[in-house]
Amino acid sequence: MLTPEQAILASMALPSVGALLISLAGRSPNLREAVTLLTSTLLLAVVLTLLPLVMAGARPSLVLFSLLPGLDIAFQVEPLGMLFALIASGLWIVNSLYSIGYMRGNKEANQTRFFVCFALSLAATMGIAFSGNLLTLFVFYEVLTLSTYPLVTHAGTEKARDGGRVYLGLLLGTSTVFLLPALVFIWYIAGTTDFTVGGILADKLKPGELALLLGLCVFGIGKAALMPFHRWLPAAMVAPTPVSALLHAVAVVKAGVFSVVKVVVYVFGVDTLATAGATNWLVVVAGFSIIAASGVALTADNLKRRLAYSTVSQLSYVTMAAALLAPLSLVGAVLHIAAHAVGKITLFFAAGAIYTAAHKTEVSQLDGIGRRMPWTMGAFAIAALSMIGLPPAVGFISKWYMLSGAMASQHWLAVSVIVLSTLLNAGYFLPIVYRAFFVAAPADPHGHPHGEAPLPMVIALTATAAATVLLFFFPDVPLALARQMINP
Repeated sequence: MLTPEQAILASMALPSVGALLISLAGRSPNLREAVTLLTSTLLLAVVLTLLPLVMAGARPSLVLFSLLPGLDIAFQVEPLGMLFALIASGLWIVNSLYSIGYMRGNKEANQTRFFVCFALSLAATMGIAFSGNLLTLFVFYEVLTLSTYPLVTHAGTEKARDGGRVYLGLLLGTSTVFLLPALVFIWYIAGTTDFTVGGILADKLKPGELALLLGLCVFGIGKAALMPFHRWLPAAMVAPTPVSALLHAVAVVKAGVFSVVKVVVYVFGVDTLATAGATNWLVVVAGFSIIAASGVALTADNLKRRLAYSTVSQLSYVTMAAALLAPLSLVGAVLHIAAHAVGKITLFFAAGAIYTAAHKTEVSQLDGIGRRMPWTMGAFAIAALSMIGLPPAVGFISKWYMLSGAMASQHWLAVSVIVLSTLLNAGYFLPIVYRAFFVAAPADPHGHPHGEAPLPMVIALTATAAATVLLFFFPDVPLALARQMINP
């Protein structure tokens, strides 16, 4: 059995070693993919060894080394990081299975590089999840950006390179221009960047200064895709669908909203921000992002573009709920990280399955496809219910907590945003389901009607759709971790 400290190190070392072994096994696709699946399974097993400790109230920690007084590369497993690590390590397994079917089914080039970069991105994600301070989070945040760049530009086309430039430019630009100065300033005034229950900035700044510093942090965390720094996300849709699933569900955007919640709770402190009224502006900005992105999704015919702007909207739910600072809304924010992960990865899996089996990319092309691909579109329908916030899908629970928190704090703007955006969610998801199952398919000009995508892809998307429903009925673990974060 690993000690907690060994488990923390193993969570980052396993994917790194896996990346090396995948590279060495590159000439044997079967061996390469076996290593990928084994590594992802071992990572989840290691992460699960930490769960009982955290649930029991322990907070395993490890300091690797110190750069300066108060600036350490250090790790600590707290409830929010525990949940993020569970999501990322669990979904890596199904994403790996899906990737095998997708990459082979579409005869993609550079498959070894793809799986290597995927493993490295998971190592960075574990570093973010278990970061013990803002400096450590910043380091692994940047590593995640760099390790996912080759995935975004995987196709090697001019369009892919253009998308990669936007991706890299916006994410590195926001973190170095906004987040890095904020980190240095926090260290200067607090003497530390450690994530601490109750925050580290109490009585350090005036209300206006707190709001400004929070703005630097939130906009500096570009992966949260808050407008106007969201364009990297739709630009990155040039990547293969398994990468889109990684970006939107497993690692990148989840690292963004995870970091926002962690900074709000453990750096600024909920009570400090509430007393200063320093988050009122953030509720407005996040609410605008929710509605504006939903409006773009409503008009997008390209399926991946519609899903990309849906992600911008759904991520801003988490930011807005955190900014409300109400206990119920904070629980909702944490739950929505999990709910969006399993729901959105299912939607992207379905989009990739449609492309692989039917070579269709536009919503207007999906008439009757549910009759030919019932497993894929059935999974899509379940995930769409979760994004809208309807039972029996876990998105209903997270939205219920967010709405309850907004009403409890009498923040009627937030209530209005949640209600209106739910209607918009229905407006851009339900027509897809209707087209798929209730509109007759056009005649196939070649007389070769397609069926489902390769079996590994169908198994993966069915598993994540099932998780979307199971978490509705059994939300105990994410709910307990969310409550522990608020009431340690």
